[in-house]
Amino acid sequence: MNLNQIRQDTKGLSDNKIFLNNAGSSLMPKVVVESMVDYFHQEEQFGGYEVANRTATLLEEFYEETAKLINCKLSNIAFATSATDAYTKALSSIVFKEGDVIITTVDDYISNQITFISLQKKLNIKVIRTKNLSDNELDLEDLENLIKKHNPKLIAVTHIPTNSGLIQNVEGVGKICRQYDVLYLVDACQSVGQMVVDVEKIDCDFLTATGRKFMRGPRGTGFLYVSDRVLEQNYAPLLLDMRGANWTEYDDYELFKTAKRFEHWEISYGSLLGFMEAVKYANNIGLDNIENYNKNLSGKLRENLKNSGFNVWDWGNKLSSIVTFCEPNGELENIQKVLKENNIFFSVTYKNSALIDFTNKNVNGIVRLSPHYFNTTEEIETVSEILKNSLK
Repeated sequence: MNLNQIRQDTKGLSDNKIFLNNAGSSLMPKVVVESMVDYFHQEEQFGGYEVANRTATLLEEFYEETAKLINCKLSNIAFATSATDAYTKALSSIVFKEGDVIITTVDDYISNQITFISLQKKLNIKVIRTKNLSDNELDLEDLENLIKKHNPKLIAVTHIPTNSGLIQNVEGVGKICRQYDVLYLVDACQSVGQMVVDVEKIDCDFLTATGRKFMRGPRGTGFLYVSDRVLEQNYAPLLLDMRGANWTEYDDYELFKTAKRFEHWEISYGSLLGFMEAVKYANNIGLDNIENYNKNLSGKLRENLKNSGFNVWDWGNKLSSIVTFCEPNGELENIQKVLKENNIFFSVTYKNSALIDFTNKNVNGIVRLSPHYFNTTEEIETVSEILKNSLK
C-alpha cells in the first residue's frame, strides 16, 4: 500500500480533519468523483440514452470488478441503489407462506430486524433468533438444532453489525445451511471494502452490500450477489420490470439468466460508474492489504481506549474496523463534544438501533469510530491522546 498516494487521492482529508466515520459514509477517492462529474457532463450534452450507449463497455466493468471483489462470476452480480434495496429484492424473491420460519441473530442490523418483523406482521411468519455463546460468538450448535426443529425457509446473518466491532462466523453458518439445504442471506454492508469477503467460502445464496461505507463509493449505490443455484431455480424479485425478463406472450415472460434480473431498468449510470471506480480502486490496492492494515489501526485504537479507562463494547473473538465505546459512567456527551471540537469525524448509535445487543450490554448508546486504510497510525495516536485527556 502506498499510503501517501492514497491520501493524495482523497481530497476530503484536507482542512485539518481526522475522518473516522467510514462505517457511516466514507470519503470517496477523487477518481470516483471525477468519473461521475464527467459522465453527468456528457449527459448534459448528449442525453442519458446516448451516453449509456457510448459507454456501455465501460459500464459493464462494474460487474467485472465486483465479481473480482467477492470471488464470483459476472452473472452473479446485480447493481442496487443501496444495501437495503438489494436486501429487500432478495427477500421478495422468496415465496413466504404463513408459518414459515426465518432464523436470524440477535446482532442483525436494525433495518433487517424491522423487515423481518414486518413480514411477521403481514404474512404471519415466525422470526427466531439463534443464541450467542458466552464470548459473543454465534452458537452454531443452537443454530443447527433450530434448523432441525423448525425447517426454516431462510437463515439471515449480518456479517458485521453496525453497532459493534464483532465479525460473525458467516462461513460456519454457510456450512450448516448447505448441509440442510436452507436458503442463506448475508448482509455484508459493513464488511465489503474493509476486509476480504469471499462468497465461495461463505457459501451463501444472497449477499448484499452498499457503496457508501468502507467501499468508498457514492451514496445511492450497492450490489446484490445471487448464487448460481438460486438463479437456476428461477428466483426473481416480486416486482420485475423489463430489466429482469423478456415479455414473450401477452400473459407471460421469460426470466433473464443472470442476476441482472434483480435490477430495475432505470438507474443512475453515473452513480454506477462511480461505484465501479471505487471497487476498482479497492481491488487495485488489494483487500488482503486493506484488511491487515485496518486490523492494526483498529486494534491500536481499541487498546488505547481501554488503557485510558473507556468502556469498549466490541465483544467477540474476531473484531473489525468498527470501534465502539463510552465513558466509564456510560455517558456520550463529553466524548462527542471533544471530538467535534477537534474536527474528528465519528458517529453515535443509540439503543433503539441495537435493541437486543445494547439491552444485553446494559448500555443506552455508544460512540463509534471506524478507521480505514487512508488513516495513519499518527492520527490514531492523536485521537487516542485527545480522548484520554478528556477524562481528566
